[in-house]
Amino acid sequence: MRFADIIGNAEVAKALVSMADSGRVAHAMLMYENEGCGALALALAYVQYLNCSNPHDGDSCGECPSCRQMAKLIHPDVHYVFPVNKGPKTSDDKPTSESYINYWRELAVSNPYFTEADLQKAIGIESKNGLIAVAEAKSIISKLSLTAVSDGYKAVVFYLPERMNQETANRLLKMVEEPPEKTLFIFITHAPEKVLQTIFSRCQSIRVMPLTKEEAEEVRMLRPADDREEYDRFMEIFTDLMNAVLARDLMAALECGEMIAALESREKQKAFCNFAGGCIRKIFMIQQNMHQIAGVAEEEQEFYSSVAGRCGKGFCARSVSNIDKVVSMIDRNVNSKILFCDLVNRMFLSV
Repeated sequence: MRFADIIGNAEVAKALVSMADSGRVAHAMLMYENEGCGALALALAYVQYLNCSNPHDGDSCGECPSCRQMAKLIHPDVHYVFPVNKGPKTSDDKPTSESYINYWRELAVSNPYFTEADLQKAIGIESKNGLIAVAEAKSIISKLSLTAVSDGYKAVVFYLPERMNQETANRLLKMVEEPPEKTLFIFITHAPEKVLQTIFSRCQSIRVMPLTKEEAEEVRMLRPADDREEYDRFMEIFTDLMNAVLARDLMAALECGEMIAALESREKQKAFCNFAGGCIRKIFMIQQNMHQIAGVAEEEQEFYSSVAGRCGKGFCARSVSNIDKVVSMIDRNVNSKILFCDLVNRMFLSV
């Protein structure tokens, strides 16, 4: 991945190049983003640039052996960590990221803007919560104790550190705080407030900005056709829900809640929650007269403008807070019908 291939966030890319060129390479970095906005793509481009044999014009060459290895995510000094669980695609009793690394590579090479739900689907654990357990920490410490294959940087790209438990963090803490020479950790999170403070406090934080409407559409076109069908499906449910709430039709709103609860897996339910939260943020932006950065597609302008004009000023903040609570409850295996019935009731009362 080269910086030239990244969609959006040109200022972040420029800052990363400046850090590398000046030699001010942070040994631990936390990149936080709204899901699917390109933090992984930036991380991959940054590591490729650091290890490139012939960087020029603020980018890696894309042709040297290191760049060719990075393009396929097979560089021997770059390791990847992401949430996993037992599933049909591995026979390991205590799976780690290495158990699913081929599926990770296939997904990230085809579309580095993937979502957590995409990852769960790719590694075959849609019905389970992904975790970063202590076996992962042991694996990473073992890998980093080995001598680097090349003369460049060793790196660990850590996707969703908020899925890491306390024991895992404790095992990694010393390595993150005092890594071997020319070793760096890049953490990519969608929820910085959920990252354990012991890890968060040792990282240099970088905010990856939301994409513009045009950039978001460009990213959306990278997704497979069935993913675009999922967008349309979620948009239909959200539209029906908002129309029912605004029409004060509680029974129709509760039917929408039943539809959400009936989605195929907990990850699909969480994906809908993330989608709905993004929709409500668009409504809020329009209410604040910030249409240009709302990121609303032209064909959806009428719907969002209508909803924004009919919702109360406090509706968006309360709804996003309630949706975030639902996501945390899904992770705790609370009954889905109860969760979404309660969510719909709260939206109905707060509109």
